[in-house]
Amino acid sequence: MAITLNNGFKMPMVGFGVWRVEGKDMRDLITNAIKIGDRHFDCAADYKNEPEVGEALAGAFRTGLVKREDLFITTKLWNSDHGHVVEACKDSLKKLQLAYLDLYLVHFPIATKHTGVGTTDSALDEDGVLEIDTNVSLETTWHAMEDLVSMGLVRSIGISNYDIFLTRDCLAYSKVKPAVNQIETHPYFQRDSLVKFCQKHGICVTAHTPLGGAVANTELFGSVSCLDDPVLKGLAAKYKRTVAQIVLRWGIQRNTVVIPKTSKLERLKENFQVFDFELTKEDMDLIKSLERNYRINNPAKFWGIDLYA
Repeated sequence: MAITLNNGFKMPMVGFGVWRVEGKDMRDLITNAIKIGDRHFDCAADYKNEPEVGEALAGAFRTGLVKREDLFITTKLWNSDHGHVVEACKDSLKKLQLAYLDLYLVHFPIATKHTGVGTTDSALDEDGVLEIDTNVSLETTWHAMEDLVSMGLVRSIGISNYDIFLTRDCLAYSKVKPAVNQIETHPYFQRDSLVKFCQKHGICVTAHTPLGGAVANTELFGSVSCLDDPVLKGLAAKYKRTVAQIVLRWGIQRNTVVIPKTSKLERLKENFQVFDFELTKEDMDLIKSLERNYRINNPAKFWGIDLYA
């Protein structure tokens, strides 16, 4: 099942996010994901595992498990490379062992001190606050992203973690419209206004943290996961599914792309088995009532500044 982007390319509605997947597990996870039927892989320079993803993909191509044209590969420009977009993209392509990307995203709407192409460092000042580069505008970054399309390095470009105001501005100054806005959204942080704004203007919404963070974000941010919610557990029992499958199905029925992360084969299979059932309107409304405006993924913990303030 795929969604058609505003440039005509198709993007699978379920993907495998490789954030915090360790290199030693990468080959088996990607190989098994492909065997299960997954064709969408969400990467980022900042995840620091692009070389391992590249090795896994090269192995899959070499053995004939899948063809390159049958996969949808996303990676992201890190904050410290906003002034070096072309170089950063080529660095990611080299690590991923690919000739082109299906989608390249601006990871965060902020340029920070350059620390070397592909190093993805977040330089902090003496007070432990993120060193923001005030000489590179988001508009300048975007026009460099557009160049990647004309160069044939990427098929689609998009944004990530942009709010309505920043998305509106990007639409105004862009020649190549953003195909995707990847944001945190889950039952506890639904962001209906942003989702609807993007969809109204032809921008596909991809949900990172679609399961509300689960173990990975609980470890990092001490957050509460919606997977423990009694209402969602009740729906899981009703549909004879896991809570995660209910939440992912909810995301799909909102017409958003979901990219759950897991390092367990059993969960990998479960996350892809969400196309053979449908939530009723009443149950979609019930999940809508769980909104808490509860953001989980907030890098302020590491950057000494609240990007969303």
